[in-house]
Parts: sequence; structure tokens; C-alpha cells
Amino acid sequence: TAGIKKDIEKLYEAVPQLVNVFKIKEKIGEGTFSSVYLATAQLQTGYEEKMALKHLIPTSHPLRIAAELQCLTVAGGQDNVMGVKYCFRKNDHVVIVMPYLEHESFLDILNSLSFEEVREYMFNLFKALRRIHHFGIVHRDVKPSNFLYNRRLKEYALVDFGLAQGTPDTKIELLKTTHSEDQQGSRSQNNAAIALGNGVSVSVTASKQIAPQSASKAADKRSSSLSKIQIKQGRGGKEDSAHHSVQRSVFGERNFNVYSCTYQENTNTKLIKQSKIIDVSSRKLVTKKKMASTKTASSGAARRAASACPSNLTCDCYATDRVCSVCLSRCQQVAPRAGTPGFRAPEVLTKCPTQTTAIDMWSAGIVFLSLLSGRYPFYKASDDLTALAQIMTVRGSRETIQAAKTFGKSVLCTQVVPAQNLRTLCEKLRGTNSSCRRSQGEVPSKAVSDSALPAAVDKPCAPETLGEQTQHLESFQEGDGALEMKTMDMKGWDQVPDEAYDLLDKLLDLNPATRITAKEALLHPFFKDMR
Repeated sequence: TAGIKKDIEKLYEAVPQLVNVFKIKEKIGEGTFSSVYLATAQLQTGYEEKMALKHLIPTSHPLRIAAELQCLTVAGGQDNVMGVKYCFRKNDHVVIVMPYLEHESFLDILNSLSFEEVREYMFNLFKALRRIHHFGIVHRDVKPSNFLYNRRLKEYALVDFGLAQGTPDTKIELLKTTHSEDQQGSRSQNNAAIALGNGVSVSVTASKQIAPQSASKAADKRSSSLSKIQIKQGRGGKEDSAHHSVQRSVFGERNFNVYSCTYQENTNTKLIKQSKIIDVSSRKLVTKKKMASTKTASSGAARRAASACPSNLTCDCYATDRVCSVCLSRCQQVAPRAGTPGFRAPEVLTKCPTQTTAIDMWSAGIVFLSLLSGRYPFYKASDDLTALAQIMTVRGSRETIQAAKTFGKSVLCTQVVPAQNLRTLCEKLRGTNSSCRRSQGEVPSKAVSDSALPAAVDKPCAPETLGEQTQHLESFQEGDGALEMKTMDMKGWDQVPDEAYDLLDKLLDLNPATRITAKEALLHPFFKDMR
């Protein structure tokens, strides 16, 4: 398009060294911090080699750029980790040149992958993670779009180290510096709360937080969040089954309406639209241009509502459009939270200050969950606490609360949410549970009772693309004078071993200290004949 041509021209102008070396063909990717272009380089042999040119935004911190390059040069180039060919710079414009791997869109191939292909995919992802974790690199943004996959060549590449951090013993020198920079730049409130539909509320608090000496007496009573958020399951439209590229997330924005709410003395809850976003680091209160407030919620009513709240959910500014001194005086929790929504581990969502390579393993578990369930993205939430609530509906509220204690966080939930059986959940969503396995000639029916699914899960049917993707194999074998017919080819999805769900359970371990490592995952029985 004209816009992309203009971007290519601007890139040539910004980094003129590229003109004599590369012929930029098209833009193949764009993110928050960079744009990626496909280019060809004319080699001395006369052969044209395809390259990927990553143009970092000019505002990128020089230290961050150098750290990304060091990750690529030290850990890259083997074990499915992307390497680097060249790097060009002109003033504040930096272009990293990497080998180009032609790859498929995860969404396009998700429902056509065989079970064996999924096994190979995960094995190769763990190889890449084992490699970078060996060097003390925490990728922080493991997701399908950052793990390139060429289905035909069976080639893989873990890319994008723009958010990478180092472990305390990292072998990447520059990550030691960027880690401390990120810690200083990331601040957040130590208390927060969320309410699920049907009267379930979740509150996260940093355990054993100590208030500053200068805090007022009221600060001693602090035990609440600035607001509660109620999520109501909406009617969300039916998923488009016409094309398999349409996103079919289990949890999605369209499933939720978000409100701030006040407690009343009776059981009814009055809903008021959320009207503020609080930037804790700058102490600024940014209000929406159009605040939707109700006349009935006067300041006096708000105070009465606050006083009617449980002691652990009240403060001076509860259900008002301001931040009180109690909240402002609270100790600040320093914790990195970089990553992609839907792939963040529980310890990231709860602002745990010590985060390890285990957060990458959780993200890999979410990728595996999408592959086994045939749903991507699996989780999609507007904020961290909604994301935590969604995790609870799959992994259980009690289990989440217990795990949070191990890394110093107190999670409160007003109602017990049971953990799901991972096999049952994935088979229902994919449509391969026993009720959906039909002999040839029968039309696959919708999945049976949805009672075993999380409250926010879309009502699943047998996979829409099953008819397109399933090959009907008829073998006319003569046996006892009768014709035998093979059931439709499920590509191995009707015979997923228990080892697959055991590995998934270990990847989605809510406790980062006991979560399986990449090295251990490669030795898991699920990969017994692939070592």
C-alpha cells in the first residue's frame, strides 16, 4: 500500500546505509517498539538472500537496544533462537538485520495442526527456552507470534528480545543494568481488588507491607483497594465459523462489561461506570472526558456505602473520583510487568518483585493450552486482576490463593471457584470429547453439557473447521465377508495421551518455585521418543 511504501522510503532516508545493501520489499510486522521489513541482500555470489530488518523506534533506550543485540549475539544462532547478521545505526535510528524465516500465522494453522505437529512445536519451543535460560535471559514475551514456525521445513525461531530481562546470575552483562533500570521505572499500588460476576470478588494485597512513619492514623486502617471491578458475562456474538482464521478466544473482551461498584447495606450492588485511571508513579488522576456518574450516588451516599463495606475493602476514597491520603501513603510495590496480556504469569499479575525464568514457562503453558484446546487467544483481559480472575476459573481460586502465599501475596476471593480438569476442558473446546466422536456418516453434534466449563467460557460446539480439515478415510477391507469403515481421521486428537495434560499441568503450576523448567520439560515422558 501507499502507507507502507512511504514507511520504506522514510527508513531509507533515516538509515541511508541500507540503500546500497538491501532492497526492502514489504513490511511484515509492526509492534509497539519496532517495525519489521522483508528485504533481499545481493551477495557477491550473485545470490539474493532474504533478510528481516527490524527498525527500532527512535525513542528506544540505547541500553535496551544494546541488551537486545547482546542476547541475539550471545544466545542466538542455535537451538531455535534467532541470531543476528548485521546492525546499522544513523543517529537515533537503529536497524537490526536477521535471517528471514518464512513462517505461518499461528491462527491460520491452529485448527489444522496434527497432534504430532503440536508435540514437535512444543519440543522445539522448550529447546529455545532452555537455551536462553541457560544464559540467564528471561524473554518475558513468549507467545506464538514471537516463535516463528515454518511448517513445511519444520524450522523454528524464538524472536524479539526487546523486553528481555536478566536473572541475578545472567551471563548477558547488559541485562544486569537494564534489570535495575526496569525495577526503578515500574511502580504500582500494592493493593487491588476485583469482583467476578455472581457476587465473587477478588482482592490482591502485598503481604506484610509497612507504612511510612509519616502516614496518618487512617493509614493504619488501610485494607482496601481504590475500586472494585465487577465483570458480568455478556451475550457476546456467536463466533464466526466461516473461516478458521477468526479468533476464538475462550475469554474475551466482548464477554465482559466492566464497572466500578459500591457496596450497599443490602445484597444489591449499585453500579457506577469506572471513571478514572490512576497513574501511581506520577500521582496524577486522569478522568475520562465523559464521566458517567449517577445522581443517587452523592458524596454522602458514597461515604455510607464505604462504611458499609467490609473493613478490608474500605478507605477514604472508596467509590469516589479522588485518591485519598490513605492510598497515597501506601508503600509502593516495585515489580516488572512487561509482557503480552493473556500470557502473563500469576506472579506478574500480582506484582511479585522477584520474577524468574518461570514466567516464560507459564507463557509456554498458555501456548500449549491454546494448541490443545484449539482456541487462540485463550485468555483476553483488559487488566491484570481480570486476567487473574480468568486464571482462577481454570486453575481454581483456592489453589491460586495458596500459591500466592508462597511469593508473599494475599489473594482474597469471596467465593470458591473450583479448578477445571484440563483434559475435559480442552476436549470440550476442541470438540474431541467422547460425545463428539462419531462414526462416519453421522454429523458431529454440539458438545454436551457445559457445566464443567468456566463461567466465562463461550459455549463450545464441535470445531467449526472439522468438516474442512478432517479427511474421511474409507478402507474396504474384507474381513469375515463384511466391509469395515475407518472413522474419520482425527489427526491424533482422539488419542491425546495423559502425558500431554500432565505436562500442561506442570507448566501452569501457579507456584513459580515448583513450575517445571525448560530443561525438565524436554525430559518429560511426553517427549520420550524425541530426545
